[in-house]
Amino acid sequence: MSRDVQPDGLGSQPPYLHAPYRASITRAPSRPLVAIPGALRDVTGPVFGHETVCATDADLTSQGRVSGAPVGERIVVSGTVRDDRGRPVQNALIEVWQANAAGRYRHVDDQHDAPLDPNFTGCGRTLTDELGRYRFLTIKPGAYPWRNHQNAWRPAHIHFSLFGAGLISRLVTQMYFPGDPLLSHDPIFQSIRDERARERLVSRFDWETTLPERALGFRFDVVLRGRDATPVEP
Repeated sequence: MSRDVQPDGLGSQPPYLHAPYRASITRAPSRPLVAIPGALRDVTGPVFGHETVCATDADLTSQGRVSGAPVGERIVVSGTVRDDRGRPVQNALIEVWQANAAGRYRHVDDQHDAPLDPNFTGCGRTLTDELGRYRFLTIKPGAYPWRNHQNAWRPAHIHFSLFGAGLISRLVTQMYFPGDPLLSHDPIFQSIRDERARERLVSRFDWETTLPERALGFRFDVVLRGRDATPVEP
């Protein structure tokens, strides 16, 4: 498969090479991919220890506090994980990471001139329940410059990683927020040619999960395979 071919050939998944996203030029494979036959052990074997995931890991507003609550707008992010037949995927490990309200990650490589929040780690994890549901309490991330091109700004987003039984490899994607004017200028989001597939990465406001006087709710459902699969990073 060439560097500039869509992984699914339909434009509903991001390509390996999308020139406006400069990092993809060096990351894209330079030779045809080699298919490796799967084995039953790849999808049935143990993948992680469930006992290491705690209920508090899903509350990014309470972990890592030093001197008080994290700064920013509190939000609830929840949804379901399903397969191509609409069946819930239970006990899937979901990990998230994000910038703080000022648009800065707690990472040595992030030198953006924005304040760090000593009370916000920006990382969380949880397991889906028997109905494939998950829930996080966090802070709405801010946009940030990323020097991909002149005056480049990444829209507010949350990174998602999914792993578990039945998944041969870890799946990584990004959740965006409705009405963000930066989406039309973001080469990562725009690398997905199919408009309907792009919209599957945009969460929607959820009144049912909004906490009175505390946090607005946003719903982000993930479909692992099939025609309506959530776009994932190749």
